[in-house]
Amino acid sequence: MNGTFKTIALIGKYKSPEIAGHLQILARFLADRGVTVLMDRLTAAHLENNPYPVLALEDIGKRANLAVVIGGDGTMLNIARTFAPHNVALVGINQGRLGFLTDISVDTMLETIGAILEGKFVTEERMLLSAEILSSNQSVLKVLVFNDVVVSKGAKGSLIEFDVHINQQYVYTLRSDGLIVSTPTGSTAYALSAGGPIVHPSLSLIALVPVSPHTLSNRPIIVSGDSVVEILMHDSSDARAHFDSHSHFDLRDGDKIQVRRAPCTIRLLHPVGHNYYHMLREKLHWSKTA
Repeated sequence: MNGTFKTIALIGKYKSPEIAGHLQILARFLADRGVTVLMDRLTAAHLENNPYPVLALEDIGKRANLAVVIGGDGTMLNIARTFAPHNVALVGINQGRLGFLTDISVDTMLETIGAILEGKFVTEERMLLSAEILSSNQSVLKVLVFNDVVVSKGAKGSLIEFDVHINQQYVYTLRSDGLIVSTPTGSTAYALSAGGPIVHPSLSLIALVPVSPHTLSNRPIIVSGDSVVEILMHDSSDARAHFDSHSHFDLRDGDKIQVRRAPCTIRLLHPVGHNYYHMLREKLHWSKTA
């Protein structure tokens, strides 16, 4: 038995009581192998007479070696941002169709988690972004991002206009519905539907993908992961900045969004034999015939 993961947190999808059975099975499986099982309050609420310690997510991050997330990619995104500063490894279990991040089926979860406890897994490091909003030259918001930072038009529907700088070098003034600043992980999210490239998650790159630009020659740009992207709002109308579709900030003319690589990374564990291209074929239905 591998001794690396002695304390494991189980995190379930919020407001999904159907995960209770899987939680109980997995918790018992781990406890029988001498693993300390932790749960957060929302996950524990799915279980009656929960016998396992219940902690706040921040406290779990300080104690757990591994977090097993049962839910979808959205659940994994939320947990990854919280645990990244604590270097907690993550495993994703999906109840339905396999996700880009939650790539283990509930049907094989015991077999897979058992193998991980025995040291049979592959590790993948993924970069995050750190985003900061400056208003009147004052920092008003800092946030970690796993997928993307999106500047987008608001409910009025009018185009917005802003300058884009990379490493303090002027790139262009963009008039569009918005701009997506994406990690490689986020390249298969909103950026993909906006015409951006798929970027292998092992790379240290940042993608800038315009959303419906007024000038059609504005195309996606890939820059080094060490770059600093700066967006300066000119005609913000009722524009907003969105972070992983989880939180947002209403923008005003003169506001500045700075995006750079975060100092911490996400450590995902996969079963032996994990193949990123196989996952792409499954999720994007490549090689399917009519």
